[in-house]
Amino acid sequence: MSQSKLSLEQIFEAHIQTLALTLRLGTVLKYRVTTNRLLVYLHAAFPQVRRLAQLRRDPHLLGWFRWLREQDPPLCNTTRTGHMLNLRRLLDDLAAQGHPIRPGLIRLEDFPPQTHYLPRPLNPDEDQKLQEELRRTDDLPANALLLTRATGMRIGECMDLPLDCLRQVAPDQWAFHVPLGKLHTERLVPADPEIRRIVARILELRPLAPPAVLAKSEGLLLPRGGPFVLKHVLARALTAAAKRAGCSSHVTPHRLRHTYATEMIRLGITLPALMQLLGHKDIRMSMQYIQVTQQDLHRQYHLARQNATQPHTVPMLPIPKNTLSPDISGIRQALAATRHLMETYRRSFPDEKTRRRLQRLDRRLLAVADQLGAIAEK
Repeated sequence: MSQSKLSLEQIFEAHIQTLALTLRLGTVLKYRVTTNRLLVYLHAAFPQVRRLAQLRRDPHLLGWFRWLREQDPPLCNTTRTGHMLNLRRLLDDLAAQGHPIRPGLIRLEDFPPQTHYLPRPLNPDEDQKLQEELRRTDDLPANALLLTRATGMRIGECMDLPLDCLRQVAPDQWAFHVPLGKLHTERLVPADPEIRRIVARILELRPLAPPAVLAKSEGLLLPRGGPFVLKHVLARALTAAAKRAGCSSHVTPHRLRHTYATEMIRLGITLPALMQLLGHKDIRMSMQYIQVTQQDLHRQYHLARQNATQPHTVPMLPIPKNTLSPDISGIRQALAATRHLMETYRRSFPDEKTRRRLQRLDRRLLAVADQLGAIAEK
């Protein structure tokens, strides 16, 4: 069948099946949800539109944007933006394949303003109480949640952990292998004794799962009947534990990741290191996960001021006592000490022009030392 005779449903589904060869299952599902929403709207409002060539920005796409905004319950701006991005990607792909699609169907000004959410870590008191409650519960979901909190993993990464996720990287060093995740990256997270204890406990509890579930979970650390089932089990377990621990607001698995990131920053981890621990590709993404409170600002400010009042001392090269006497050997040692101090100062000086002048002076001192050596040899 030629492309011109294929319906919208057939064209979108064929291309989504092609994308499914390389994209994750969850991403493919999002594309299907987007196309289903578009087709539902078009069938109700414009039943005569059955081909890609018939699509117009106005009234078809603009009408769909308004329809998304008027949903009940309302869709948040992030969800609407996701649908628009998904459709734009599909239309661009299909246009590149030669389908008759008008340009400019979706423009930059069509996207709703982005909502900037503040990081939502648990406060230290609630975080401690929640972890204590999870340790007291001590079942498989509770230990999986403790592992998520201790490593900063995404919940999807936790569900995909292999049985051999712990790796010994040195005689006294262990690392926790996080497999390919949301951004198609894998990483090694340093594993302290607490992380190793949690993994060992999960391995003890794992055989207690139903045989049918274990049969579907070969090679995985966490037994599951399906990815979405396990995700819901963990979410419900976390909600119940947070309620028992007295947490004042709703706690989701992703808030554990925010809490981990904020704790790491307060412990002194640098942002580039945190980016590696979280598996991010952009440091700006990591910035969205951390919360810097007024107390943190005061602590960091006063620490910086203390450092400013205690400048670094320049290392001194010991000079023999006989350098004050007219002895060539002593003079040459004094010149060597002077060159050492000058080089230390030169490296700390920010101005490049002045650094070059100091380097020229160093070469002159070296020449003086060489001439003194020649005199001593006579």
